[in-house]
Amino acid sequence: MRFDIITAVPELLESPLSHSILKRVVDKGILQVFIHNIRDFSSSKHRQIDDYQFGGGAGMVLMIEPIVKCIEKLQSEREYDEVIFLTPDGDLYNQNTANRLSLKKNLIILCGHYKGIDERIREHYITKEISIGDYVLTGGEIAATVLIDSIGRLLPGAMSDETSALTDSFQDGILSPPVYTRPAEFNGWKVPEILLSGHEAKIEEWRYQQAVERTKERRPKLLKDKD
Repeated sequence: MRFDIITAVPELLESPLSHSILKRVVDKGILQVFIHNIRDFSSSKHRQIDDYQFGGGAGMVLMIEPIVKCIEKLQSEREYDEVIFLTPDGDLYNQNTANRLSLKKNLIILCGHYKGIDERIREHYITKEISIGDYVLTGGEIAATVLIDSIGRLLPGAMSDETSALTDSFQDGILSPPVYTRPAEFNGWKVPEILLSGHEAKIEEWRYQQAVERTKERRPKLLKDKD
């Protein structure tokens, strides 16, 4: 799978891609991530990529020309399944979206910055708009790493135990159950006896019941959406 990230601040993407599962999937060749600096596509001598809003107003806007040049260059080289723009007014990101995107081959992700991007880019080039939450970030770079991480970990070979991702919260529309590890008793606090029984069927039944109860308590809307 390939991600092409278009950004005004490429440095913000370096660290998340250099550690943990993301580094492993990139090193294995399971995932390819290419970062493109918008300034490299500016026709300005000073590599300008932003300008004032027409009609006035606070905040600068990413210019249309450098972004279009970058997108069209990439699209001339290969076919892309989606051109994604990360924006607070996009569709709210969830596990189902991550699952669907993990089946794609090539994705472009455009990171917004400043006050946003020229609307004509959204009208003519963007195929999917995503928000990671109802709040505003300085730019889309952090949101891009959220997408790459959540999608990358789903790819075959990304995790040593490939069943692990299937038992994460939200995969079945509910939260994960509580988990425990050694020691079985600490400060008088004991692990539930069922988990020490070795009875796999009963353990799975307990975990499911715990997951449902936790979801009812913390995220009841998930159960309503599931129905």
